[in-house]
Amino acid sequence: MATATTSAIRAPNWRTVVLFWTISLTIFYSLFQMGLRNSPSTSSSSDSFVTYAEQSTRLYDKMERDLQENGPVFLKQGETSQSLSLSDLFTLNNGKISPVLKVANPPVRANVLHLSTEYSVPVSKAVENVFSPYFENTIWFQDSKMYHFSMFHASNHIFSVPATEDEVEGEAAAVKAVANKLCPLEIILDRVLLTSTGVLLGCWKVNSGDDPITIRSKLRYVLPRAPEKQLYDAAILHTSLARLLGPPISPTEAGSDDHLQLIHELVTRLNNQIRGFRAIVSELWYVEEFDLLALALGGRMKVRSFPLGCAKS
Repeated sequence: MATATTSAIRAPNWRTVVLFWTISLTIFYSLFQMGLRNSPSTSSSSDSFVTYAEQSTRLYDKMERDLQENGPVFLKQGETSQSLSLSDLFTLNNGKISPVLKVANPPVRANVLHLSTEYSVPVSKAVENVFSPYFENTIWFQDSKMYHFSMFHASNHIFSVPATEDEVEGEAAAVKAVANKLCPLEIILDRVLLTSTGVLLGCWKVNSGDDPITIRSKLRYVLPRAPEKQLYDAAILHTSLARLLGPPISPTEAGSDDHLQLIHELVTRLNNQIRGFRAIVSELWYVEEFDLLALALGGRMKVRSFPLGCAKS
């Protein structure tokens, strides 16, 4: 009788234990799934950054093939930048290159990230050291004080959006609010390349901070009147380093007229010197350009500089 009684007592205890653990595991699994669903920000941010990295790599690879596929159009005085020809931008008088400044009507309203001289000067010096010996009056070097990354246009010379003074001030205030919430960007020079139109570009990637796609999206949100079609790919982060306006001087020891081959060698040499260069970007500019490409050519402009404040929402 004692044995029977003991078995009868143990059976319900065993069933109770199994039921307890089943319920516990079910609750744990449910809470775990809820946790995953309620914390999308980290995953989304990570996925977004991977997408940006892939997009920018594919974009830069394509841009790098441009010169080989289309040839050096700039040697034929072809298009050079933003659908403008070399003759639109530069003139040669008495052996000196001068920019052709044309009034922008209405003024172009550009939002650009600015690269401080702490970082731009070393890059600029490297560019000049490599290219100057081979180009005489056929190259325009970007002013190192104006190194910038074009991000978003509230109005450009192709798709113009006129604005009153009050509307301009409203745009500037909106851009300032975006800058205040952005943190300084840590960037790295992915490569230097030359386009078929003769523009020597530094192509960068964001190592830490909001990527260009995100920044452009935030600017579009606060600038709803801006042209739907922008001038640049959303993933690009580039600086114009120089513009080649004609053929290089072939080195006498080489005795070669293969201009394209020499240009390739110079680009490779520059990459070997500055590829992987790191910098911090800490300012967003709202710029009214009263001359076409004023930032690139030293024309008339009004700059409103906003520090990246890293403020929390």
